[in-house]
Amino acid sequence: MASDNINKVLGTLPEDIEKAGVDNLAATSVLQQRASEIRAQRINWQSYLQSQMISQEDFTFISRFDGGNAQDREKIVQENPLQCAKTFYNLLGHISKDQTIQYLLTLVDDFLQENKNRVAIFREFARKRRESVWAHFLNLLNRPDGFIQNMTSRVVAKMACWSPPGELMAGSDLQYYLTWLKDQLRMQGNEYVQSVARCLQMMLRLDDYRHAFVGVDGIATLVSVLSGRVNFQIQYQLTFCLWVLSFNVDVATKLNKFGVIPILADILSDAQKEKVSRIILAVFRNLIEKPEELEVKKENCISMVQCKVLKQLELLEQRKFDDEDIQEDIDYLNEKMNASVQDLSSYDEYVTEVRSGRLEWSPVHRSEKFWRENAQHLNDKNYELLKILIQLLETSKDPLVLSVACFDLGEYVRHYQRGKHVLEQLGGKTMVMALLSHDDPNVRYEALLAVQKLMVHNWEYLGRQLEKPGASSQMGIAVA
Repeated sequence: MASDNINKVLGTLPEDIEKAGVDNLAATSVLQQRASEIRAQRINWQSYLQSQMISQEDFTFISRFDGGNAQDREKIVQENPLQCAKTFYNLLGHISKDQTIQYLLTLVDDFLQENKNRVAIFREFARKRRESVWAHFLNLLNRPDGFIQNMTSRVVAKMACWSPPGELMAGSDLQYYLTWLKDQLRMQGNEYVQSVARCLQMMLRLDDYRHAFVGVDGIATLVSVLSGRVNFQIQYQLTFCLWVLSFNVDVATKLNKFGVIPILADILSDAQKEKVSRIILAVFRNLIEKPEELEVKKENCISMVQCKVLKQLELLEQRKFDDEDIQEDIDYLNEKMNASVQDLSSYDEYVTEVRSGRLEWSPVHRSEKFWRENAQHLNDKNYELLKILIQLLETSKDPLVLSVACFDLGEYVRHYQRGKHVLEQLGGKTMVMALLSHDDPNVRYEALLAVQKLMVHNWEYLGRQLEKPGASSQMGIAVA
């Protein structure tokens, strides 16, 4: 079971958000710094009582609890556990001032951090009241204040992860919270993004939450953020999330359909921090180890080879690492990738390249023999590869990708008897013709060749004409 595997692996890692070692000291720094400032701004609870904004009962509890040390607080909790939840809920629900809500949430966070079993107090109180344990906190995620949102998120993550298996967060509450985390990751200039990522790291330790995160299209969000310009800390944290997700066999099987390998290979080639390299290698290892289908393992290996991961492993071996697991992962990946290269057919290589979306002039594209033998295979799996090539014409901004895709579609039509009809049915002809006016001269050239292959039936005659010196200039084509 994936959950058993991950529990063994993660068993040595801390469950608490703060206690994640030196690597993660910066992970919640903005929130933690602000929390330290807020703790120093003591609240005058007496004024709330005098203005009748809080009850005598709530005042008695909060003034004692807030004024005590850790031992005093534990004694107060033991005396009347449910009063803790009742007062916290009452105050968070009835006080509107941001500064006081910030203080209360920091108090709740510390309350749980001191003893994670206290999560049960909130659950028990909600059960007796027949109300949701999550509603009070999820509503606070809508507050405009960034600190309130993110301290609430920390509290929710702790309660969700420290609840027993039968009482985990679920349904619309879970979907709402994970969607909120996902949207916060995408938000431009979010100063609390590291705290958001830490909550996600914590949540994805549990398989129930991994399934739910995949269900809200979370993987695409992680890949999207990683493909942008983010600092090494976010690279580490979000790659950690992918690593945790990859312990689930189903998720590991489809992870590279989101372009995980190319993105992580790019990050690995520039990574300066050991922890970033280490976690990427761990993801790559899981993408080979965890899927049960041999075809998926093979595809992932080939994708890594095409993304120049073998070269990166060579460079990494020249560096000295403190963590011996890195060398073990390097050896494993070297062995698996080299083995996959040995029995790699040209068609396997082509399929992986097309699926990666990173087309380049690799030898197969120009091989007459390759197209003669394999053109009809582009029809496999309901024209999967053809559809990807056509989609690349529509979405890619890279002139090299567009040029190669045009060439491949032209070769498909040239070598497959019904190719012209199929391409027209899939909308490919329209996409190719649209590129005749592309800014890049190479794209225009390949688009024109592809259009001619769609129009002309005497391929040998066309081939002879194109081979003549100056043929391209006669046709008015600029070749760069």
